[in-house]
Amino acid sequence: MEQTPLLIYGAYGYTGELITENAVKKGWKPLLAGRNEEKLKTLANRFGLEYVVFDVNEKEKLLAALQGKKVLLHCGGPFAHTYKQMINACLQTQTHYLDITGEIAVFEGSATRNEEAKKAGIMLMPGTGFDVVPSDCMAAYLKKQLPDATSLKLAFTSLGKMSRGTSLTMVENIGAGGAMRKNGKIISVPNAHDVREFPFGEKKILCATIPWGDVSTAYYSTKIPTIETYMSASPAMVKSMKMGNYIGWLLSTSFVQNYLKAKVNKRKPGPDEQERKNGYSIFYGEVINTKGEKKSAGMQTPEGYTLTAATAVNIAEKVLNGNFKTGYMTPSMAYGADLILETDGTKRYDI
Repeated sequence: MEQTPLLIYGAYGYTGELITENAVKKGWKPLLAGRNEEKLKTLANRFGLEYVVFDVNEKEKLLAALQGKKVLLHCGGPFAHTYKQMINACLQTQTHYLDITGEIAVFEGSATRNEEAKKAGIMLMPGTGFDVVPSDCMAAYLKKQLPDATSLKLAFTSLGKMSRGTSLTMVENIGAGGAMRKNGKIISVPNAHDVREFPFGEKKILCATIPWGDVSTAYYSTKIPTIETYMSASPAMVKSMKMGNYIGWLLSTSFVQNYLKAKVNKRKPGPDEQERKNGYSIFYGEVINTKGEKKSAGMQTPEGYTLTAATAVNIAEKVLNGNFKTGYMTPSMAYGADLILETDGTKRYDI
């Protein structure tokens, strides 16, 4: 079978492997890539695929791997350290760039390359997974319900475990504080600067603000000027988050960072198949206009990593088939608010 013009970088990571499995189920033969030859070879042999070993900073090897590829699906986080090199290479080789980040800095940095991407005839779409496809689609859906909305709140709760990669990204940002968008600008705020209950299905759950990717992406999708993002949190978690406002400097030191990362690396890679099958996520969103009118909606999706593997491959398939818009795009900007409903096990409802 002819090789699919798709490069999956970081394919042997927890989420990268799930994405590779989904790609193979579609009959694709992507080229796999990453830094660890042993892990890469094991995965490639399992699926009968070709692979290439390189670090993202090895520019010539990166460019060579992208030659003839329509799409790069980048799964090698933390993305703040790798996305610039990848986008630079994609602009040179005219390869569409997709990744699975949730990092605000990556979204904002990618957006600054909009005109370059248009000239190159490619699409830049970070955040093709759990971060931020469902919440971005929720934002776009609510904008349609209340076109003059000036405030957007997005919240989620999940039954499931985090992978090592997600945990490592969180460790790196643990001392950075929070973020929200106010009057169109992203501003720094304390951790858990707002704590409130939101309805998730039949019950209300306590949530605290976090710097979720939609602080960036939802603005590009909706132009709503004030955006806050929340995650479910126990009272003990909220207390810990607020404590971080006072010891953030300590949490950011190399000693603490190395200690926390070492603990994360001792954990198993992520939830097992049964845990993914039993897990799920629920999203809540609300918009308000200057008159005080409000529209709200909820959404239930599969477990986060299952969702990421499904949505990332779905978007990659669209691009491979020529369905894309050039420049910087969020999922809903390119494919509409109903994109998330193409994922099995997803349902959206008005509240």
